[in-house]
Amino acid sequence: MDQTQPRATPTVTQVALIGLFVTALVTAQLTASKILLFELPFAIPVTGTDLLLPGAALAYALTFFASDCYSELYGRKAAQIVVNVAFAMNAVVLVLVWSTIAAPASPTGVDPTTFETVLGASTNIVAGSLLAYVVSQNWDVVVFHRIREYTDGDALWLRNLASTASSQAIDTVIFVTVAFWVAPQVLGVGFQMGTSGLAALIVGQYLLKLAIAILDTPLVYAVVGFVRSREATRDESVPA
Repeated sequence: MDQTQPRATPTVTQVALIGLFVTALVTAQLTASKILLFELPFAIPVTGTDLLLPGAALAYALTFFASDCYSELYGRKAAQIVVNVAFAMNAVVLVLVWSTIAAPASPTGVDPTTFETVLGASTNIVAGSLLAYVVSQNWDVVVFHRIREYTDGDALWLRNLASTASSQAIDTVIFVTVAFWVAPQVLGVGFQMGTSGLAALIVGQYLLKLAIAILDTPLVYAVVGFVRSREATRDESVPA
């Protein structure tokens, strides 16, 4: 007799949020080594009129939007599973990229050196991004649900902003410090920045992430509200 228990079919929303999370994470890993420079029409403390940030900042900020939506809809345990499985998948991506770089190259197609320069994340970037990811994303899920418990499920805006703002700060400080100071100094890999450069990069990256966290709050409400309204409609249509 078949003792296999039926499993719930993942919803489109679950698959879409997980897909967005993993896609943004992988994109961030592949774009992290490029340093972006934006000139501001006004000066801000530490950075002045030049806003410096890693190329991964925008893509990585989307992972917090996806994880907050997922946490709210499917709970803390499910969100932490997604975060930690995505961490493993990020490592798989790096192994696949590095193995492709190491494989023999044909004289036709993209120049191997160019390919390695563009896609081959350096050791300092990998060390900084992986450590920052595993700490900040798990912190985000924990804080999100702690606030949810304290507010009895109310004030979604508060837990979205507080969890994202604090985890983004942790992520930014860990990534920039490890990638551009600790790894170059201790491991001798990558480019080591001075304290002023590190401070400017941390401030620039965090300001962008904080702005995205504020702007994505209405989107979190929209996604959560839409999914819950559809679930309520579906439940009402099912005969008792």
